[in-house]
Amino acid sequence: MGAISTEAARQIVVDFIKQKKRIERIEVSTVENKNGCWVVRGTCPIDLDGHPWAEKFEVILNQKGKIKSTEFALL
Repeated sequence: MGAISTEAARQIVVDFIKQKKRIERIEVSTVENKNGCWVVRGTCPIDLDGHPWAEKFEVILNQKGKIKSTEFALL
């Protein structure tokens, strides 16, 4: 398997976050190739004790689509 495309990197991250956070709505803002890795950023809604919040994320993938790191933070 060779290097993945921009759209494939985006879809891998969306599927990962859907599974991890158990949510359906995920908004990807950027997908960029930096230093041989894909960096995917965006936001997703979360529910904290009945109150809706937005959470931003950054997921880094290698060129073959394996997740190297994730970072989530409240907005």
